[in-house]
Amino acid sequence: MNIIGRRKIWYAISLLIIIPGIISLLLRGLNLGIDFTGGSLLQFQFENTVTVEQVRNVLDQSHLGSSTIQLSDGNNVFIRTKPMDEGERSKLVNDIKSQVGNLTVQRDEIVGPVIGKELAQKALLALAIASVLIIGYITVRFEFKFAIAAILALMHDVFVVVGIFSIFQIEVDSSFVAAVLTVVGYSINDTIVIFDRIRENLNRKKRTEDLESLVNRSVLETMTRSINTVLQVVFVLVALLFWGGETTKVFTLAMLVGVVSGAYSSIFNASPLWFDFKQLEKAQRSKNRAKTA
Repeated sequence: MNIIGRRKIWYAISLLIIIPGIISLLLRGLNLGIDFTGGSLLQFQFENTVTVEQVRNVLDQSHLGSSTIQLSDGNNVFIRTKPMDEGERSKLVNDIKSQVGNLTVQRDEIVGPVIGKELAQKALLALAIASVLIIGYITVRFEFKFAIAAILALMHDVFVVVGIFSIFQIEVDSSFVAAVLTVVGYSINDTIVIFDRIRENLNRKKRTEDLESLVNRSVLETMTRSINTVLQVVFVLVALLFWGGETTKVFTLAMLVGVVSGAYSSIFNASPLWFDFKQLEKAQRSKNRAKTA
């Protein structure tokens, strides 16, 4: 399998996913949940013990399935929903009373976002700092061109996750930020393994073997490990997606998209990009020699 020789195909596939995502982000943005926009906060004290599932069923019927529910002491329930007017809140209270049980409303108020503009900016700053540290680490351990290829592969994964959530307007909450940062850490680990194999093979390079064949061989030698690792993670994430409950779905879906994208970019983007950088360096050296000749 000639991965490096077909690298333009892999680049095209990535662009076919990333470009629509960027366009969607510019035109529609993300479907921000109540963690970002704020909403209504309701606190109920029930006469009898209730479960989160009972309350969730009523919220689903009112198209409020993405709301956050917290249960305390078996009969105290905190519900954080999208902004509702007084009539909508009264209807929800009556529906919960009739379907779950008698209750007393302890709190009914409008609250601000959990993740404000300042916190979102700090998350972006953390991502930028992490990128700089990754560049420094890979430059010291390998070389600068490896570092740039790795960061481009990471940005690929971030844009894929964010773009898909924008295209399908999947509501995002605070766990989405955690998922994106987790994907960055997961993806770079897989990329480092492949880069390490390339470096090992460069040290044992045969005179008759060209760079393209060496990089391709290095990727193929680590491909089984990469695929087996990602499949184990995917199996767990799929199980969580279907049986892990409503509150973990955003995190799990973002992780699932990011892990698959990370495996793809590590194999089909990072190493081919490094190879292209080395080819550009070689061409530049040839041009400089021709000028001095």
